[in-house]
Amino acid sequence: MAQLPPGIRFITLFSRDQWYRAFIFILTFLLYASFHLSRKPISIVKGELHKHCGASHEVELNSYREYAGQIQPVKKPSNVSQCGWEPFDKNNYKQLLGALDYSFLCAYAIGMYLSGIIGERLPIRYYLTVGMLASGLFTAMFGLGYFYNIHNLWFYIMAQITNGLVQTTGWPSVVTCIGNWFGKGRRGLIMGIWNSHTSVGNILGSLIAAYWVSTCWGLSFVVPGVIIAVMGIVCFLFLIEHPKDISCSYTPSSSSKAFLNGAGRFRVQSLNVKETCQSQDSEMQHLLIDSENCTVSLNSGTSVPAEGRHGTSAISFLGALRIPGVVEFSLCLLFAKLVSYTFLFWLPLYITNVEHLDAKRAGDLSTLFDVGGIFGGILAGLISDRLEKRASTCGMMLLLAAPTLYMFSAVSKMGLEATIVMLLISGALVNGPYALITTAVSADLGTHKSLKGNARALSTVTAIIDGTGSVGAALGPLLAGLISPSGWNNVFYMLMVADACALLFLLRLIQKELRCNADYTLFKEH
Repeated sequence: MAQLPPGIRFITLFSRDQWYRAFIFILTFLLYASFHLSRKPISIVKGELHKHCGASHEVELNSYREYAGQIQPVKKPSNVSQCGWEPFDKNNYKQLLGALDYSFLCAYAIGMYLSGIIGERLPIRYYLTVGMLASGLFTAMFGLGYFYNIHNLWFYIMAQITNGLVQTTGWPSVVTCIGNWFGKGRRGLIMGIWNSHTSVGNILGSLIAAYWVSTCWGLSFVVPGVIIAVMGIVCFLFLIEHPKDISCSYTPSSSSKAFLNGAGRFRVQSLNVKETCQSQDSEMQHLLIDSENCTVSLNSGTSVPAEGRHGTSAISFLGALRIPGVVEFSLCLLFAKLVSYTFLFWLPLYITNVEHLDAKRAGDLSTLFDVGGIFGGILAGLISDRLEKRASTCGMMLLLAAPTLYMFSAVSKMGLEATIVMLLISGALVNGPYALITTAVSADLGTHKSLKGNARALSTVTAIIDGTGSVGAALGPLLAGLISPSGWNNVFYMLMVADACALLFLLRLIQKELRCNADYTLFKEH
């Protein structure tokens, strides 16, 4: 018998279930990367919508306009002003650009609360496909303003609002899908790697938008719009919502200790404890109370709710809020996302002002922040899996992020090399907690044992957490637009205060995690 080719041998190393899981992992990664790819162009194009020009040039330009108007009433070129694209070529351009960010993010925050509830009641594949096609349409709509010579502010604001609403279909859908396919074992690491789609999408979006920003900025929106629409078609053709839909097996957790959620609760499913330990003094078992602290089972026969689809009733909004840890992590994410999205929407313009680079080079340089974010998300997931402490991991990174932001504001003015280093470090510390909360923590809370295996609740829990975070995402760029005229240092002070507030909301959960760890150690000693 002939020996099998190396490629075939490699394929046979993995089971059918493993191949399907890998396929869903990659597919959902690419689907949500396209969402972020379509959000990034606005931050790159800001440097082109408004260009810095001297007052003398402005006077000269006004004289030209008056003279041209006296000669003949011909239509003006699409962009006569060398200070940018009307109406963003005025002195209040920061407020106008901030209004664009706020329009998108405010609509996104409001829509997110509704999106999870709607998503629970509709097939994920259809819901996500429609959302991606609509996102492609409204992303391209912004760029069409360039080709059709549109200078009405409300056209661009409405494009942002509608795009923000339809983009809310993405996150609850992909998190629910990936949560259905992957159990709790090593969830932090798996989702830390998976969540790098955010940074990958931002990087690709920056590079695509920067390619055309100086020559034809309309294509900076049209091309990403086409890409996300094409990915929507791919979603319709290939997305599998649940392993049971294709008769794949599903094992919630194969690890001996399954981490439950960031509220500081963990369960030991199988312990190599002798039978004598089962008759241990009841006082020791009372040390590990169940409600919001720790649950320890002394044998492998512990009843763990199946994470299947037998729980058919959708969870209510208030019911999701009562899950321990949802409120705390939601409020923490509000401030963490405020910081992350301020960088997302304003970093290229900041680099343009501080480093005096053109829009394309500033856009390329800003991708280093997202490169750091990739490593930060993976590191946060790896540490939280090893320590089994989601809240403590987030708290540690938030504690380091605040002084790092201060250093970034000071060091970035010293030269390009220093800026590159601080972009990488800041990206890791800022995006690490944000990535962990929106993925592993959301999935942990969405499969909380109080839900009794109702996998459909994951969409609502995810939407509540990310929706609350999106309120901060809307406030951050808006505040940056209002504060930046008084100096970029004040923007960084605002971001440091936000990081401190995010840490503050996690203190109770961190305390519980540390107390549970002490109780568990005491239990093992006995």
